[in-house]
Parts: sequence; C-alpha cells; structure tokens
Amino acid sequence: MDELKKILKDLIQLTEPEWNILKDKLIRKEFKAKSIIIREGKIADCIYFIDKGLLRTYFLQDGKEVNTYFACDGQFISSYSSFISQTPSHEYLETIENSSVYSISFATMTELYKISSKFEKLGRILAEKNYLCVIDRTRKMQILTAEQKYLDFIDGYDKKIVQRVPQHQIASYLGIAPESLSRVRRHISIS
Repeated sequence: MDELKKILKDLIQLTEPEWNILKDKLIRKEFKAKSIIIREGKIADCIYFIDKGLLRTYFLQDGKEVNTYFACDGQFISSYSSFISQTPSHEYLETIENSSVYSISFATMTELYKISSKFEKLGRILAEKNYLCVIDRTRKMQILTAEQKYLDFIDGYDKKIVQRVPQHQIASYLGIAPESLSRVRRHISIS
C-alpha cells in the first residue's frame, strides 16, 4: 500500500487526509496464477492497482487469445473501456502469476470524485494514459517491423514483464507468430 500512496502523492499530490479516505475504500485481493478476474461479457466493476504480480488483458478471436496489455507491480489495470462505460467487457483480465492487488469499484471512484477534485484528476490521468497507450500501440502495430516491435517492447515495458511473460503471449501482443518472434530474438542475440 505504501507504493500506491507514493505514486498518488507524486501523481496528484494527494494529502494525508485524502489518502486516509482512499485507503479505507481499497480492498486487498489475492489471486492465484491464471485466475480470471474479469470475463468477456461481464462488466468490469473495478480497477486494480497491482501491489505484486503480473496480469494481462486479452480477447478471443476464433478461439485464439489475442493479448492487449500487460501490467505488473506498481501499475493499474482493468478492462478499462468496460470500467469507464460500465458496459460488458470485450476482453478478459487474467493473472499470469500469483498476484496481490488493491481494487476500487466504479461506484467508489464516482463517490471519491465528489469528495475531492484530486480523485477526478486521478480518473482523468488514468483515462488519458490508457488512451495514449492505445493510440501508440495502434500506430506501432501498423508501421513497425516485427523486429522493431520487439525492440520497442523490451525497451518500453517493465523488465519484469519482458522477462516473465510467456513468449507466445508476447508474440500475440506484438501481432506476430511465435515462430517469427523466435527468429527475431535469435537475430537480436546474434547481432
């Protein structure tokens, strides 16, 4: 919880009284590896701050998993479009490894918005970061080669994600075949 407090003090200059209001509303949850937290077709009622762990979002296309996002310690995650619109999710949220998170419900976030404009600022910042992430990923998917995508991934993502996410999930996220990712990785290690 200390990490979340530090992040929020830096991000939105949260005061001690505001932190005390928020911390009383956070719910700590523990999930085993491969736990489905949000299912496709269900409304994402919570946003999660990852205290420790590794999670991903993905959707199914013709029975095949297509990874859309990875997050680990000190990061937020949800099926974000479902969370902000309170409509059924088009994706799954799943733990890759045992994970401890703090959750906050949509209703609680809405309540916090009324308490302090800093909480509204937090909601806005999370929405902006999510939007920019989607736009950046869309651009990269359209213009980068497989090697450029992978190099960008290892440069831009947390080391824990790069090292511990299974390679087939990384390949799916990058929009390339697992065999192509293997070739790219071999080529990079030779260079």
